[in-house]
Amino acid sequence: MSADTRPLNDFPMNSISNWSQIPVFADEQAEAQFWENHELDARLMQACVHEPDSRESTTITLRFDPRMLSRIKRVARSRYLNYQSMMKQWLAERLEEEIRRQDSVNR
Repeated sequence: MSADTRPLNDFPMNSISNWSQIPVFADEQAEAQFWENHELDARLMQACVHEPDSRESTTITLRFDPRMLSRIKRVARSRYLNYQSMMKQWLAERLEEEIRRQDSVNR
């Protein structure tokens, strides 16, 4: 059996241990070819699992323009999410981004 006709599971998978090892793909076909012989390392996957903070949450009030709130709800619905949960996710992501940016400036 030649190397080209072996089943896919006979080829060793290259393990990705850092996000920077994943290239920018020209198209979906290039991405599919990459993932045929690459996999994410289990530690990298585990590091991405979000574990909610078990501390008590605080209720706040925000005032939104009705059209903006309507648009937010529409986006949430299209993603099958609760709009408040989606907004908390957005805020958490942006907060992490700002902290990383601030840390890089302070180095």
